Amino acid sequence: MTKTAAELVLEESVPSAPVRDKSFRQTRPSIVGPEVPESPFPIVLTGAVQRGFGRGGKDLGCPTANLPDESILPMSSVTQTGVYYGYAQVSREKDGEVILAEEDSQVFPMVMSLGWNPFYKNEKLTAEIHIMHDFKKDFYGHEMQAIVLGYIRPELDYVSREALIEDIETDKRVALTSLARPGYEKFREDPLFDATAHPRL
Repeated sequence: MTKTAAELVLEESVPSAPVRDKSFRQTRPSIVGPEVPESPFPIVLTGAVQRGFGRGGKDLGCPTANLPDESILPMSSVTQTGVYYGYAQVSREKDGEVILAEEDSQVFPMVMSLGWNPFYKNEKLTAEIHIMHDFKKDFYGHEMQAIVLGYIRPELDYVSREALIEDIETDKRVALTSLARPGYEKFREDPLFDATAHPRL
């Protein structure tokens, strides 16, 4: 039986990840998961956004929001490492002050990486969420709510940064296509997200 991410952390074991080449990327499906989320999904994650390695936006063109270690346990305890999809929302406020524009506080599609990022040889399990929206300001320290709804692919290693970027772009497209189904779209209106204060655009 494959171990969960949390079990690997307890064992202080960093799993090896297979290297994938161009042929793998060319055969990836455009949609993943059943018509409605199945156990263990949906998984709710909440926490204050922390600074990560700063590589997502600079190196990969894919800025990510990192959650604190304790915030990812609901997911790492029931899932394997890999890439996932769902919805996320960032609070407009920080320390009682409204920082973000209203348009930045909507519920947006997201892709999430749970693992050790083999290409960068991390030594610590991280949960990095890329929200598919162009934020006007950074939101470190803001509360973030996320609902993880499905699994896209396993954690992989790459022969080049360009290959990694290509897979990330595919992950985004797969997430959007998979979330477009009614069984997933309804989670955009989940009570976790304050739909009254943050109406959809």
